[in-house]
Amino acid sequence: MSLVKTWFAPEEAVGMFGVSKALLLEWVDEGLVRSERKGGKVVRVNIDDVKLQVDALVHRE
Repeated sequence: MSLVKTWFAPEEAVGMFGVSKALLLEWVDEGLVRSERKGGKVVRVNIDDVKLQVDALVHRE
């Protein structure tokens, strides 16, 4: 059992990392970031996956 919160609302993740919501949702659509959906809308994203994508984005530049 994890003691660290790993699932956040997309808006929270955007605020934590400074990426656009559009880019975050693109990562979700590409299967790079796991998500939970409710009624077809992304309600939570896995923050560990977001961190990996942000790190990859920073190291590409």
